Amino acid sequence: MTEKLLQNKTADFLAPVAEYFKVLSEISRLQIVSCLRSGAMNVSEIGVATGLGQANLSKHLKLLTQAGILSRKPQGVSVYYEVSDPLTFELCELVCDRIYERMQEQAKQFKQLNSFSAIAKS
Repeated sequence: MTEKLLQNKTADFLAPVAEYFKVLSEISRLQIVSCLRSGAMNVSEIGVATGLGQANLSKHLKLLTQAGILSRKPQGVSVYYEVSDPLTFELCELVCDRIYERMQEQAKQFKQLNSFSAIAKS
């Protein structure tokens, strides 16, 4: 979606976008999405991969599924979850890359400030 289109959208249109990001704004949910990068997993496998307890995990899986980020597929006595849209991984990578760039820039600025401070003390 282009910037021009976003500028013309109403709050009604942007509300689902805000909800989507709200669902992804929780660390446990990002852990779940991240562990599903390698493919579908059942609840037990996700629990082991994330370290989340059963009740907490179930709550997050329900929210991610209701938001359409995950899909659930019963197989025998297990239910397997997978990310519905691979674009979700690209979105997360884009955000992570941007944060990394910012941190690198801040580290560079801190290093320069530190060097300046050392020179000033001399």
